Amino acid sequence: MKMPNDQYADSPVIALHCSGAGANQWRQLGETLDDLGSATARYTLIAPEHYGCDSVGPWSGERAFTLADEAARTVEIIDRQRGKVHLVGHSYGGGVALRAALERPHGVASITLYEPSAFHLLKGMGARGAAEFAEILAIAARTAEGVVAGDLRGAASSFVDYWSGQGAWSALRPSVQAMLTRWVPKAPLDFRALIHEPTPASAYAALRIPTLVMRGEHAPAPTRLIAETLPDLMPAAKLIVVPEAGHMGPLTHAPAVNAAIARHIAQCDAPAERLAE
Repeated sequence: MKMPNDQYADSPVIALHCSGAGANQWRQLGETLDDLGSATARYTLIAPEHYGCDSVGPWSGERAFTLADEAARTVEIIDRQRGKVHLVGHSYGGGVALRAALERPHGVASITLYEPSAFHLLKGMGARGAAEFAEILAIAARTAEGVVAGDLRGAASSFVDYWSGQGAWSALRPSVQAMLTRWVPKAPLDFRALIHEPTPASAYAALRIPTLVMRGEHAPAPTRLIAETLPDLMPAAKLIVVPEAGHMGPLTHAPAVNAAIARHIAQCDAPAERLAE
């Protein structure tokens, strides 16, 4: 797995992790991409981490945090490549990927999103997305209240149990609980950046990039609605459902999710490969 200081890859795949995770989320994807390589295409995984991760550190606090601030690192990586990149994002990483694609549409060959948490779309749906938006506001408020009160462990527990199901926090290893407790002060910034992202829904029509949107069969209502809406907004997007998976499908159902990502990337590269023959 390569990190963002790499200058060039034959066919770079930038994979953006969900809130509270890190680059290691995509380790198995890297192995899948290694197997996907051919005589005419070699894939290199680039997995930058977000603010709040130990490798990056906290947001500077110099101004209100935005999705553009998080996407800036990804945009830099795109700008350093000689060719186009494939963008992959899960949850918060999906929201960041969308922002980066909007900033550098001509530098992106394909997009794969697993339940991107583009909550600003819910805000703009009116009555159609009102219940789902209220649900996100509630978990965002509960998480922020825990952080402000100093109950970081409680905030992390609420966050994990919402996205992974009741009891998920208790099932985590103590070391993972400790990591998430360190990270959780970043969670309110992620929620705020996603909710207040200023991009209008109409802007996504400009992304004429082959896009695969995935959701789990048991997706939470907010990300289910977002995933089902994006193909109506993006001209070259399609939706698939991962059987038996929930919001954390890239981790709990990694083989199926990674195989779908690899197929999408290979299909997008196929015309270029045929021309090279």
